[in-house]
Amino acid sequence: MSEDLSEGEKGDVVGDISSHGESTRGRLPRINSADAMETWASQQKGKKLYIVLISIHGLIRGENMELGRDSDTGGQVKYVVELARALGSMPGVYRVDLLTRQVWSPDVDWTYAEPTEMLTPSNAEGFSDEMGESSGAYIIRIPFGPKDKYIPKELLWPHIPEFVDGALNHIIQMSKVLGEQVGGGKPVWPVAIHGHYADAGDSAALLSGALNVPMLFTGHSLGRDKLEQLLKQGRLSRDEINMTYKIMRRIEAEELSLDASEIVITSTRQEIEEQWRLYDAFDPILERKIRARIKRNVSCYGRFMPRMVIIPPGMEFHHIVPQDVDGETETNEDHPTSPDPPIWSEIMRFFTNPRKPMILALARPDPKKNITTLVKAFGECRPLRELANLTLFMGNRDGIDEMSSTNSSVLLSVLKLIDKYDLYGQVAYPKHHKQFDVPEIYRLAAKTKGVFINPAFIEPFGLTLIEAAAHGLPLVATKNGGPVDIIRVLDNGLLIDPHDQQSIAEALLKLVADKHLWAKCRQNGLKNIHLFSWPEHCKTYLSKIASCKARHPQWQRKDDDGETSESDSPGDSLRDIQDISLNLRFSLDVEKSGTSGNDNASELDGNSADRSSKLENAVLAWSQGISKDSRNAGLTEKADQNSSGKFPALRRRKYLLVIAVDSDSTTGLLETTRKILEAAEKERSDGSVGFILSTSLTISEIRSFLVSGGLNPNDFDAFICNSGSDLYYSSPNSEDRPFVVDFYYHSHIEYRWGGEGLRKTLVRWAASVTDTKSGSEEPIVVAADQLSTDYCYTFKVQKPGMVPPVKELRKSLRIQALRCHVIYCQNGTRLNVIPVSASRSQALRYLYVRWGVELSKMVVFVGECGDTDYEGLLGGTHKSVILKGVCSNAISQLHANRNYPLSDVMPNDSPNIVQTTEDCSSSDIRASLEKLGVLRN
Repeated sequence: MSEDLSEGEKGDVVGDISSHGESTRGRLPRINSADAMETWASQQKGKKLYIVLISIHGLIRGENMELGRDSDTGGQVKYVVELARALGSMPGVYRVDLLTRQVWSPDVDWTYAEPTEMLTPSNAEGFSDEMGESSGAYIIRIPFGPKDKYIPKELLWPHIPEFVDGALNHIIQMSKVLGEQVGGGKPVWPVAIHGHYADAGDSAALLSGALNVPMLFTGHSLGRDKLEQLLKQGRLSRDEINMTYKIMRRIEAEELSLDASEIVITSTRQEIEEQWRLYDAFDPILERKIRARIKRNVSCYGRFMPRMVIIPPGMEFHHIVPQDVDGETETNEDHPTSPDPPIWSEIMRFFTNPRKPMILALARPDPKKNITTLVKAFGECRPLRELANLTLFMGNRDGIDEMSSTNSSVLLSVLKLIDKYDLYGQVAYPKHHKQFDVPEIYRLAAKTKGVFINPAFIEPFGLTLIEAAAHGLPLVATKNGGPVDIIRVLDNGLLIDPHDQQSIAEALLKLVADKHLWAKCRQNGLKNIHLFSWPEHCKTYLSKIASCKARHPQWQRKDDDGETSESDSPGDSLRDIQDISLNLRFSLDVEKSGTSGNDNASELDGNSADRSSKLENAVLAWSQGISKDSRNAGLTEKADQNSSGKFPALRRRKYLLVIAVDSDSTTGLLETTRKILEAAEKERSDGSVGFILSTSLTISEIRSFLVSGGLNPNDFDAFICNSGSDLYYSSPNSEDRPFVVDFYYHSHIEYRWGGEGLRKTLVRWAASVTDTKSGSEEPIVVAADQLSTDYCYTFKVQKPGMVPPVKELRKSLRIQALRCHVIYCQNGTRLNVIPVSASRSQALRYLYVRWGVELSKMVVFVGECGDTDYEGLLGGTHKSVILKGVCSNAISQLHANRNYPLSDVMPNDSPNIVQTTEDCSSSDIRASLEKLGVLRN
């Protein structure tokens, strides 16, 4: 590690991740009394929180969830819906949006195409918040991906940018609506964006960066752990696993989620200590050191680590009436005795003796659920077969031939085992069940004095275990994962080795045969189940959000309702950008230090003087984001110059053409730029089309480029520089200083920027890269201070073929808890390192958030290949033109060493992407724009 955090730091934190305030090992928070809930409600009075949850795969709806329909519609769907519903009922929470995919397909129910669905409130225990027109919890379905198709999560990766853009539009519009209702006219931004699973984590990271709001993440199941399990099984090679599950793309999304998240919510300690520690971006020991240094107000040298917080999933218990073991329900006036539910007869028709205790398993027919081992254990243990029946609910199916190959393979194996052991009359495997049948299934198992089993190879949490315990069922569960904590807390069952067939049979036989043990486990489960409730989960959840540093877009808006008229000049104008530093009266002797831009400081307690100092430093940081060479050259306007005060011209455009071509040479870029300008010459003249130049160049290099090509800075509305870490606008009133820097953009992207600590680490890394084969001491990578800015550290690469690929450098920095984007540029001859929240594609989203420039009105021009941030420029709601033959040479080698193919992240059949012919002319480019509907003949 470049700035070592001493080994002595280990002693600064007592316990295992307990410095975060989680419960100590073996204990979970109890639900407080009604008085405590009243106190909680009073503390939240007046708050109007807006929370965004994201879960994009599977089929999600509030009622009659089709759990088990396929591998994507399982426990996670139930979890996120119930979390949204519970949060929406909490005091202080005004609105919760659960964002997912809108599915128009003849293969699924029409309800999944409804753009909005309100979730009926859960039992708020008498503490409902003040309601309003848009308050409550909602499922919001965002259209993205192939039209008229319901596709598995593995095929959604290329379409995530499109989801992000649609979600961004919804959040911005909803923030404005809430602002009018409860925000006094100011937008009410989300207090947090919470991604669920890797795909939603990737989406949440981009949304969090685009909006500058805190991100939370829940993995549910993790890619590295799944990869290890699949490799151990030996059925598939690593390449076959990646082809089937897109596992490397998933793992990179999880790594990015760790880079961007303030808090990672886990269900168990095992998830932290055995699963998350497999990732480059998280190290429990380093995490404790960093947290200890923060508490002692000691520099962390630009290092950051997300907080791991253990919050077990909740459950609603008010509607559950445990089945009395003597055959009648426990007394409850709201639940009178009724006829047996239809699902009972559907199960019992399989059995020769339906009175025997029922061993119940409720899981998808997925190999990792280990159902076949359970059937073998049952079939080979005669005493168990004589005492009990086995019931398997393996999702829903119409015909085996219509199932996926993986699921049908598991089901066929189960059927063959039933035949092998002659288990007819002893095993039930119904084809269908509804969501409302599940409680009745648990009740029947309890009525027969049965047992619930989860034999999965690994179970991240095990929500079905909580449900079964709430209905009075003793548990047998895998010793790998969440069930360890659940059974420790509930004290109502036995743990088994899922690979040990005999262990499974012995545990089941012990509970079924020993009636005293069965009764004790049942009683313990019912007594302790209240430890897993949604209100308690949400209270802990909201308290963790409250501990995050509040972040949101920083600029001040004054009566800006999307007007594009130049005569109106609200607060977020160019004059505001230029004049922001007029109020700065701070010493410019303050230079970047190891803690500059380090939001670790936000977690320290401080007085008002400290907070004032932090604010001054933050504003000063905004003003420092101009490249050193551009300041020396006098290219940007001084703060005391009084310019027009009008909106940037890009707000007036009908379309914006973004030139993001990474040519092999400046000459090639100039030629391409001229062609694009010529293609829209008519629209450029009438002002309906504007241009943005997006490159890895500095602003002074752009100035030289424009001068050399005879171009005027006013030919462009904006300049995205340094791979997306700086943003400038053209200044119509200044020939000497033609560019205006957007200081607010720097405050928008500075989250987790490592500052000087990161720079020093990179300098040491560059010195370590040598040509070992030739024995030459000539440096391969050298720092380019004259090209660097405060938000972009630039290095020149003397021998592009000798440097490690991006993935290796990124891995090295993540291991050291340094969060950033690493980009090889200009045919591999330059390396730019920028904030994790910055990129060229994110800069376009910033223009939408900042100025209201719709992403669907942007057209991005790229070559056939480009810098290593190329993938981010394709996809999304903007349109793209790929210039064939441009940038198709050696630079493609930069992409050969990535963890996953570009096809995993780039949509192949998007109507928003067109390709030109080889060596296209301006007429060909215009034809492409006409094809996209941007220009007319």
